[in-house]
Amino acid sequence: MKILTAAQTREADAYTIKEEGIPSVDLMERAAKAFTGWFENKFQPSEEVFIFCGPGNNGGDGLAIARLLHQRHYQVQVYIAGGTDKTSADFRTNLERLPGEVKRQEIKKEQDFPDLPLCACVIDALFGTGLTRPVTGLYEEVVEQLNNSGACLIAVDIPSGLYTDSQSPEASTIIKADYTISFQLPKLAFFLPQHEEFVGEWHVVPIGLSERYIASVKTDLCYTTRQDVQHLLKHRKKFSHKGLYGHALLLGGGYGKMGAAVLAAKACLRSGVGLLTVHAPAAGYTVLQTAVPEAMTLTDPNRRYLSELPEEIEKFNVIGVGPGIGTAPPTKTAIGQLLATATHPLVIDADAINIIAGSERLKAQIPKNKVIFTPHPKEFERLAGKTANDYERLERLREFCRQHQCYIALKGSHTAIGTPSGNIFFNTTGNPGMATGGTGDVLTGIITALVAQHYSLEEACLLGVYVHGLAGDMALRTVGAISMTATDLIDHLPKAFMCLQQPIP
Repeated sequence: MKILTAAQTREADAYTIKEEGIPSVDLMERAAKAFTGWFENKFQPSEEVFIFCGPGNNGGDGLAIARLLHQRHYQVQVYIAGGTDKTSADFRTNLERLPGEVKRQEIKKEQDFPDLPLCACVIDALFGTGLTRPVTGLYEEVVEQLNNSGACLIAVDIPSGLYTDSQSPEASTIIKADYTISFQLPKLAFFLPQHEEFVGEWHVVPIGLSERYIASVKTDLCYTTRQDVQHLLKHRKKFSHKGLYGHALLLGGGYGKMGAAVLAAKACLRSGVGLLTVHAPAAGYTVLQTAVPEAMTLTDPNRRYLSELPEEIEKFNVIGVGPGIGTAPPTKTAIGQLLATATHPLVIDADAINIIAGSERLKAQIPKNKVIFTPHPKEFERLAGKTANDYERLERLREFCRQHQCYIALKGSHTAIGTPSGNIFFNTTGNPGMATGGTGDVLTGIITALVAQHYSLEEACLLGVYVHGLAGDMALRTVGAISMTATDLIDHLPKAFMCLQQPIP
C-alpha cells in the first residue's frame, strides 16, 4: 500500500470530490463518520468528551465529530481555539450544523482553557496535515495545556503540530496523542521512531478516497500488508523434492556465540529451505549436530572463529553470513574474499555488517544486485554514516541502496526495506516483545531460506520481514511481550506461514 505526502493527500481529496461530483463538506462528513465509528467501539457514551477545534478543516472534522457523537448520546463539549473570525468554509458549515444542546466555548486567551477532569477523554482537532509552520502563540499554549492535563488524547488524522512527511522544526510543540486515527492511509510520520511519543497507537479508517487516484499516483514510499505479501508465497507441487527448494549456506557462530548460528539455522529450516549447510568454528560442531540435526555442518580449521570459506562454495544457491561470527582479523579476511568472489546472493547480518562498515575497500566490493543487509540502527549507522533524524536516515538508506545496488532491511518497530530503485517499504507486523537478543539471527535465517527458494531479493525481504513480525505477533498471544525469546519466533513460524496460506477473511 502507498504512503502519500500531505500534498498528494490533498490532491486525493480534490480528485475524489471532482470524480464523485460532491461538495467537500460531504467528504468531511465521511471522515467524521469513520472516526466516530472507531471512537464508539473504544469509548463508552458514559464518558464525557472534550473536543478542541482549530480554525481549518481539521477543526471542521472535529465539529462534525461532535455532532455525530452527540447523536450517539455522548456528553460532548466543544472548545474552539482562536475564535471563529477566520475559519474555513467547511468549518463554518459544520459549526452551523452543531446542535444547540452541545456546549461550545471559544478559547481566545490562556484563561479560557477549561479545567478538565482527571483522565478526561479529549479529541484533538486543532491542526491537520496542512500545517506548514510550528504551532505558536495561543495554539501552542493550548497544546501544552492538553499535554500536561493527564487526559487521554485522540488525534484526528494526525497529532496537531506534527508535520506529515518532513522534519518538524526543533523544539516544536506537538500533541502527544494516545491514539491517532488516520483517514484512508497512514502518514509517513507514523512509521518513524522519533514520533512515537506524539502518534501513540495509530489506526487507519477508510473514507472512500478515489482508488483510481491512489493507483495512479507515484510514490517511493509504501507499507506492506498481508494482502501485499500473501500473493508472493509460492505453493508446493505434489511431486516436489528438496532439490527444488535450494541449498543454503550459513556462515555463523563463534566461541561463546554458537547460539546465533543455531537460531539462524533453525529459522532457515522452518522457512522452507531444501538443504542447509552451516559452516562454523570447530568448537560448534557438536552444538550444531545436536541442536540442528536437519542441517549439515562444516567445521572451520580454527576452533574459536571463522577463518576461511568452505570449499566448493559455488554449489550453494545463497549464503547467509554474520550471526555470531565476531570481528577477528582472519574473519575479516574471509569476508573480503566472500565479497570479491561471490557469484551467489548474500544475506549479510551482524558482525559481517560491522566488518564491511569498517572498510571503504570492502564497501566498494559489494556485488551489485546480489546483497541483502539486515542491520539494526547502530549497525546501519556504522555502514552508512550518522544522521541527525529519522527523515535524514531514510534518505541515507535510499542513497546507500542506490549507490551499491543492494537491499537493506533496517530493523525496527516498522522495519524499513530499502531497494536499489530507491523505494522504501515499511513493515506492519511485529511488536516490542521482539526487542530481545537473537531475533535478528532468526530474520537472517528466514530471508536466506526464501532466497534459496528462488524468491527475488525484494520478495525475500518483503515476505521474510513480514513473516518474522507475524510470528512475533503470534508469540505475543502465547507468551506475552516480557517473556518472549527468539526461540518463540521460530516456534511460531509454521503458524505464520500457514496463516498466509489461508484466504483473507
